Amino acid sequence: MKFVQNLKEKVLSGGYINKDEALQLANADLEALCSAADEIRSVFCQNGFDICTIINGKSGKCTENCKYCAQAGCHATSAAEYPLLETKQLLEEARHNEKQGVLRYSIVTSGRRLSPKEVELACESIKTIKHETNIEVCASFGLLEEEDFKKLKEAGVSRIHNNLESSRRYFPEVCTTHTYRDKITAIQAAQKAGLSVCSGGIMGIGETMEDRIDMALELRALEIRSVPVNMLNPIPGTPLADQKILSEDEMRRIIAIYRFILPQASIRMAGGRGLLEDKGMKCFQSGANAAISGDMLTTSGITVAKDLEMLEQLGYVPRLSE
Repeated sequence: MKFVQNLKEKVLSGGYINKDEALQLANADLEALCSAADEIRSVFCQNGFDICTIINGKSGKCTENCKYCAQAGCHATSAAEYPLLETKQLLEEARHNEKQGVLRYSIVTSGRRLSPKEVELACESIKTIKHETNIEVCASFGLLEEEDFKKLKEAGVSRIHNNLESSRRYFPEVCTTHTYRDKITAIQAAQKAGLSVCSGGIMGIGETMEDRIDMALELRALEIRSVPVNMLNPIPGTPLADQKILSEDEMRRIIAIYRFILPQASIRMAGGRGLLEDKGMKCFQSGANAAISGDMLTTSGITVAKDLEMLEQLGYVPRLSE
């Protein structure tokens, strides 16, 4: 208990915890840890809450072999397959989400990266969305280069999403068609183009607590301020179909440790949250202060209306602008 309080004071005074200290938190009393993490969140982030939604802008037939993903072409799943959505459909969804009070709307596409032609088409759609709505637009278009990111920024994108997925050590166990270095190179290219970056990973894919902590420290070094924390939702037909689902307490501990490591970040409950009995409520009392609402890419999520009701109960105030 005292160790947790000492580390809390270190963080609140502007210090950063190291790997050894974070590993010790993995064995700390859970309630004391989560309470301290929530206090850190309150001091650094107050009660603002960031809700975003995503749309599956291009689905299936992905060339990459990520073990958790329903859209990998090498896995026998029932995921939908279709090309890049047209402007009309992307705009309709953007308008719908803006009306619900969503701050950010992210277009996510399958594949290693969008082709140059697809980047141009996406830019035209994004320009239309920005002209017709006031919603913030994010993009997750794979391993693009700096010039591509500059075009997206000019079109109106404010944030790029690119998950590290896990630690540098464990990543080769998750995917072999691209590397951890490829991920970091793309993230840094987006940052050089003047874009903020959203990056996190998936918990429950066979990694250790040390891997989770290593990823959080990598994100801190990259100065990432939006960190999605996904919980594996095992998909039939993928290599992780029989993976055990993490418990609520495991997710609370992960979230709390991430808040200690990343005190100023938006720690975002993302995919798999619907598997938790309380839909993440206790995680939002353990350091998390953001969420992806609505459906995920290939699985069902939690409606914006239900999330807004939960946030009101918890005393959070949804952000409507940056």
